[in-house]
Amino acid sequence: MHFISWNIDSINAAIEHKSARGEMTWAVLQDIAAQKPAVFAIQETKLKATGLTKKQTTVLTELFPDYQIFVNPSTARSGYSGTMVLTRLNPLAVTYPAIGAPGDMDLEGRIITLEFDDFFVSTVYTPNSGAALARLTDRGDWDDAYRAYIQSLDAQKPVIFSGDMNVAHHEIDLKNPKTNHQSAGFTDQERDKFSALLAAGFTDTMRAQNPDVPGIYTWWAQISKTSKINNSGWRIDYYLVSDRLADRVVEAAVIDTGLRQDHAPISLKLNS
Repeated sequence: MHFISWNIDSINAAIEHKSARGEMTWAVLQDIAAQKPAVFAIQETKLKATGLTKKQTTVLTELFPDYQIFVNPSTARSGYSGTMVLTRLNPLAVTYPAIGAPGDMDLEGRIITLEFDDFFVSTVYTPNSGAALARLTDRGDWDDAYRAYIQSLDAQKPVIFSGDMNVAHHEIDLKNPKTNHQSAGFTDQERDKFSALLAAGFTDTMRAQNPDVPGIYTWWAQISKTSKINNSGWRIDYYLVSDRLADRVVEAAVIDTGLRQDHAPISLKLNS
């Protein structure tokens, strides 16, 4: 089975592709469609609170003709955050859970979970701790609530979950760990919370497949014109699986997006 996950940074920008960056995003989306993953998870859709427009639905349906599409837009703030899942597999159930997160986080469309016969597939767009770490305390509360939620799924059947988790776990997971220590995404708290998530019974598939390989990143800052060229990035997007699925992982990879900065899609392949 093949799974792909991507923080697309605006579905509409990809579908309209009126800018050079939009054209690159559209090309990546077309490449993903050609790979025909069983499940394709998207974060940061930036949809309106009402969901997909008619045009967006038409374009996505034409590009992914054999897929069911499920969206969880932000109702707290339209055009912000949001997740989406496209699946060729028929789910038993689809949920858009509230996990008891602080503030408006449960209203920001951050999680979609699909239940299948033998496993759950879930995607998440983890809140960023923000400038000057203004949201760090709330982020810690989110991490605790999210870990409890994923554990509740895992108690029922194995879980395959992915997303922009907004944390680089170890120094190997970003180019400049020393200068970024205590920056959003690389605070001790965020890293400890991610360690706690793994300790709760889950495997970081990319690092399990590449335990000591540096330079594997999934995000490059747009503000720096040379971040992608110099591979000065962060690994903040993950596929995690229940530990009892770890031996079924045959490939965990970052999909090449050429010169496009921001997030790259990640790919996971499991033996059936």
